[in-house]
Order: sequence, then C-alpha cells, then structure tokens
Amino acid sequence: MPHFIAEYTDNIEQQTNLPALFEKVHAVLGDSGVFPLGGIRSRGVRLDTWRMADGKHDYAFVHMTLKVGHGRDLATRQKVAEQLFNVITEHFAELQAQRLLALSFEMIELDPELNFKQNNVHAFLKNQVG
Repeated sequence: MPHFIAEYTDNIEQQTNLPALFEKVHAVLGDSGVFPLGGIRSRGVRLDTWRMADGKHDYAFVHMTLKVGHGRDLATRQKVAEQLFNVITEHFAELQAQRLLALSFEMIELDPELNFKQNNVHAFLKNQVG
C-alpha cells in the first residue's frame, strides 16, 4: 500500500499522460516518509461507458483514489492527500484550461482486519540498497 487508481473517460485518453502523473504521485508518496516504496502502485482505468451531467457537451472526468493501509493519523493522511491533490491539479491544469474537465480525488483508509497482503518487493528493494 498505497494504491493510486485513476479512472478516466475515454475521450481524454491521449491527453492524460498518466505515466507522468504516476511518476509525480510516486515521488510525493515515496518522499513523504509515510509509505514504503515497495508498496506504492498506480494504475489507470479507462472508462468506455459513462455519462456526465446532461450529456450534451464534450465533458470529461478523472476520478482518482488513493487506498492506504490502516494506522496513520488523520493529520498525516490529510497532509499527503493535499500534496497529491496539488500535484493532480497542476498535472491537469493545461487540459482543464482547454476543455470541460472534472477532477476528483479521495483517500480511503482500508480496514485493518480485512486487508490482506503478501509482497516480496520490500525485501528485494532493501537488498538493492546495500
């Protein structure tokens, strides 16, 4: 954890530059000191079937979610969430200036009892440092 998920409408696929956004997201999360690098994952989900507002214009949206494991206090989560939303709005600023575009972002803390993981990437990265 954390997992960053960007759901985006198909009409802006070419303009989203999700690889660049993911690079920025990973930098914020990795530099925060809050999340281990080996658990950070990002993915984009293209939405081919959707409707927005009255459906009469060339609307578009990107809804982003950051799922984090349990155990960080609200102030820590809020600080990271605000940093990420700043990165998100900067990333999409030019596109939003050109077209109708709604951006939304939420951070979700997963239930501590119902969140299961197995990951050997942490050990791999630890051995790479030495």
